[in-house]
Amino acid sequence: MRNRFYKSMMIISIIIIPILFSCATTQQEQIEPKDAKAYHQLGITHMQKGDFDQAILYFNKAIELDPKSPVAYSNRGAAYASKGQYDRAITNWTKALEIDPKYVSAYYNLGYTNCIKGQYDQAILYLNKALEIDPRHAGAYIERGIAYREKGQNDQAISDYTKALEINPRHAGAYANRGNSYVDKGEYDLAISDYTKALEINPKDASVYCNRGATYYLKKEYDKSWKDINKAQELGYQVPPKYLDDLRKASGRQK
Repeated sequence: MRNRFYKSMMIISIIIIPILFSCATTQQEQIEPKDAKAYHQLGITHMQKGDFDQAILYFNKAIELDPKSPVAYSNRGAAYASKGQYDRAITNWTKALEIDPKYVSAYYNLGYTNCIKGQYDQAILYLNKALEIDPRHAGAYIERGIAYREKGQNDQAISDYTKALEINPRHAGAYANRGNSYVDKGEYDLAISDYTKALEINPKDASVYCNRGATYYLKKEYDKSWKDINKAQELGYQVPPKYLDDLRKASGRQK
């Protein structure tokens, strides 16, 4: 998760489930030795278990048997990305696009990964392509919004988050990220409204409580700030000590 500090408090980018991989039904690990689809399915099964190394081995075998499968390359890329091996992931998604230039998940994943690497302009180009192919891809609008925000282009970011919400009005991440951009613009009431909507949809998101609490801090509404910060901590969020110290000094209370 990417963090960004605003004055003495933290505003965190809430990112949707980042890496897309194509999945189907699971099956037992008893397969024909030349069945590429079966090896591919076993790779998916191990991805879902979080066993990425084993998943990669199965995707390797699937690609060996069927080197023209964009899905196998894309899913192997997702496995590498899940291990933090982004350059290998990018190589696989690029190969998937060589096979199928309209494979939208590969464009999305390339956009996400370039955003993680801080290459925001490149990320936006890939996400633009994903949206050309699938203009109702809410995730691509959100990820592009995050890239715009990281570039300081919050009006464009807000526009993208709003578009995502037109497609999926129940997307908590879109509300939370739009709230972050409103904070950057100093529009604290709009930010709080969006954080509140995000929490109505997902009341267990500790980072959103922290962000809303930080926004109340900026408005000098310290009791409300403490309430949200305490809730974030109850949910297991590690609030930065400096922010807690600043809040104690400003509010004249300990918690």
